[in-house]
Amino acid sequence: MPIDTGRRSAYAPRMDDSEIIDKLGGTSAVAEICKIRPPSVSEWRKNGIPAARRQFLELLRPDVFAQPAPVQNEGA
Repeated sequence: MPIDTGRRSAYAPRMDDSEIIDKLGGTSAVAEICKIRPPSVSEWRKNGIPAARRQFLELLRPDVFAQPAPVQNEGA
């Protein structure tokens, strides 16, 4: 069983694939970007975005994948 050290990550959790698709404009928009049919993108919501497609989308729209800056603790 993991031990809780009381420390929390300063980074936001990774977005799930469905959230990424939404931020890119939705199923139809992502399908158009990738030049595929919308049902394929719908499958990504359940099965995950394939690695090569995810890399393509990250290069095309890095703003969507950018993580917020770490939270600074005032007492640290």
